[in-house]
Order: sequence, then structure tokens, then C-alpha cells
Amino acid sequence: MSVFNAISTAVSGINAQSTAFSNLSNNIANSQTVGYKADSTAFQDFVSGQLINSSRNEGNSDSVAAVTIQHVDKQGTATVSNDSLAMSIDGSGLFNVTKSPSNTSSSASLNQTRYYTRNGEFYEDKNGYLVNTSGYYLSGYAMQQVTDPKGTTDTSKNQVVSQLSNQLTSVNVSNVEYHPISNPTISVKGYVGSSVDKTTSTSTNSQTTTIYDSNNDAHNVKLDWSYVSDSTTTNNLQTWKLAVSTPDTNSSVSGTYYVQFDSTTGAIQTVSQSEDGTNSLISRTNSSISLGFSYTDLQGASATMPFQLNLGLQGSTSGATLSSATGPVITTPTTDSKSSSQVGSYTGVEIQSDGTIMAKFSLGDTQAIGQVALTNFASVNNLQEVSGQAYLATPSAGTPHTGLVGENGTGSLTVGYTEASTTDLTSDLSALIIAQQAYTANTKIVTTASELLQTTIAMKQ
Repeated sequence: MSVFNAISTAVSGINAQSTAFSNLSNNIANSQTVGYKADSTAFQDFVSGQLINSSRNEGNSDSVAAVTIQHVDKQGTATVSNDSLAMSIDGSGLFNVTKSPSNTSSSASLNQTRYYTRNGEFYEDKNGYLVNTSGYYLSGYAMQQVTDPKGTTDTSKNQVVSQLSNQLTSVNVSNVEYHPISNPTISVKGYVGSSVDKTTSTSTNSQTTTIYDSNNDAHNVKLDWSYVSDSTTTNNLQTWKLAVSTPDTNSSVSGTYYVQFDSTTGAIQTVSQSEDGTNSLISRTNSSISLGFSYTDLQGASATMPFQLNLGLQGSTSGATLSSATGPVITTPTTDSKSSSQVGSYTGVEIQSDGTIMAKFSLGDTQAIGQVALTNFASVNNLQEVSGQAYLATPSAGTPHTGLVGENGTGSLTVGYTEASTTDLTSDLSALIIAQQAYTANTKIVTTASELLQTTIAMKQ
């Protein structure tokens, strides 16, 4: 190797150590950056101008090159965040984000560049979008506009997934409307015999309660109790008629039931559409009777609003009862507030651990409005890094597989936490000293080689 080759080799060493120094500096600078993945530097030897199958004794110089290695798959520590919408991924998945909002109604916005990130420090901006601290907009699956969306906290994951759109869109929580879940339950508890004249069938004990359809329109359901008869046999049964109706002009329901009580204990025994009590609709394990009323939905079509009437289990005095000793007189039946309540005002949004995005309302109701989507790659370390802790898909990274939390090996979510930087300060500071020493040593080679050349030139003088 000549003096000139030594200078060339030393310069390659300086460049390689500069790359290492840059990577280490970037790691250290981002030691507190959410979702940052620290890079490492690999060095490789190569022979300048060497031909295939040639040896190294042909006057060519050995050199060194530095290669930056990404570690996108390295898991960072989950740390508590001050933002309730923050999310940390435990696994290899990435959040889907865009640089500007996208929506399913605009083909142009759907075709914009998709980015991927581990920065889960999201917050709600002034326009209702979920944006992270790097300015990227979170994309997910929006709930489809359906006539009867399921919207309570006990909605199963399968119910939510069945109503998701198949396109990713920017998550927006503004202008959220509450759609109460259908099929509410009206529960009747108390003494049915108060102020009823048993000598006439027109004397009734009436109660009214209100339920709401998917339009958020109120409907009054009226229950009229009237005495029918006492049993003439030894079974001590007393029969009452229960008429169910909706006095509203915009809905219609009618149902007549005969309810038999044990006149000794007051316990309910049968609920039937026959006066003799045959084919009872309740049992010792089932207390619900299915009814429904018709109404006009938002599209102007005729729809049916189902609801349940709960009078109590067979043999029980915890529901409707004939005995005044078991409880107060029936006044207003209670309705499941989670299933049928007036519309409260929107108060905020929360994200559940399965990625379900829930809108919250002032009356305590919640409604699923979307789902966080995660994406996984076969070779996530081959993604192209861009600014803001984000990445672009590349052919070498493989095909992106996007789905719900937990699918395709994407991992799980921890809400209220963010993923800390994977920078190891102790290790990188030590490596920084080594890089400095190697850089200085290579500059020494250049200086020494330059002195040798000066000596050679001086020989001719």
C-alpha cells in the first residue's frame, strides 16, 4: 500500500466515523423523544477497485464504509402520559398516520401518502382530529352509518367490527351524535293492587315510562293493570290483566297479558296471553317478555323498536307483586338508562385497550365511533425513515398488513402510556468516545502521510 493509498484509507475511516458520530449524536439528542428508535452503525471493510477473484496484493487500498442499521422492531419502555388519548404498542405493529386529514368521502384524500409511526402521543385538535406531537393524523376504521348502531360500553368487539368501514380514514370525533342502543328493558317492581276497585274491570292502576328510538325520539309506554278474578280452586291464584300501549300518535304498540299471582305470598306465577295462564312467557330463569312498536326512521322508512318487559321471575316477589308488604306501590317503571335515554351532550373521547374509540356523553352514555388500526411488516427494519418518528413503506420491508389491534402480530395497546425512546445513553456515550478516538486516529494517519510526502518531495530539492 502506497502513502497515497494510506491517505485514501484514512479518509474513508474519517467518513465512516463521521457517520457513527452522527448516528450517536442523533440517538442522544432524541433520548427523550416519544417513539424514537435508536440507530446503530455497522462498519465493513472493502477493497477499492478490486476485481472479482483478485487478491489484495495488486496495489489497491483497503477502505472502510459505515452502514446505518435501523432497529424499528426494538421495544421501548411504556411510560405514563399526561394525555388520556396516548397509546403505547407492545409488539411490532405501527400506527397508521397521514400528514393531513383524510376521509372516506374524498378519493383524493384517500390516495394521499400513508405513514407509519410508534409515536402514540395523540391528542384531540381544535377540529376534532386525533393528532400526535409530530403533527401526524391518526387513521383508523370509522363506524359505518347504519340505522341501529350499537353504542354502549358493553358492545362486544364482534359487534363493533361488523360495522366498521373497510377503508382507513383520519379519526375525527367532532359532531358526534348519540344513537341509543335498541331493545331497552322496562322493569316493573312493586305492589300492583293499589287503588284498584276489584268490583269493576274498568278500574286500573296505570304507569308510564319513556324510551327512545334510534332517531333519539321519545315514546311513552303505558302499562294499565286491572283486576280479573280470584281462583275458585285450591291453587290460590289471583289474575290481573296488563295492557301495554303507546299513546303517542307517531308510534304504535299494543299487547294484553294476563298475570297470575300467588294470593298468599304475592309472588308472580305466570304471564300469559291466555286468561287461564297457559303457555307462560316467564319462568324461574327468564323474566323478559319481548315487545316492539313501529315508528318512522331517519330515512323515512317504517321501522320497529324492540324492547323488553321485565315483570320478575316466576315465584319471585322482587318484581311485580300482589303483596303490599314486599315493597311500595308501583309508580313509574324503570328503564335501562344505558339502552334508552335522552341524548346527552358530547363531553369527550376515550380509547379502550382493544382500540375501540368511544365518544362520551354527559348523561353517562358512551358510543363506539371507530377503531384504531395497526400495521405490521415482514421486515419492519427496512422501512424508510422520515422526519417526525415516522416511516414509509418500501418493497424490502414487505407488504403492509393492516388490521385491528392484536391481529397479524401487531401487538396490544396500553392506553394512557407512550413508548419511550430506545436510546441507551450509557452505551451511546461510551461509543461516542470510541468514535472520537477513531476519528482522531484517522486524522493522524492523514497528517503523518502528508509529512512523508513532504519528505519525499524534499529529496528532489
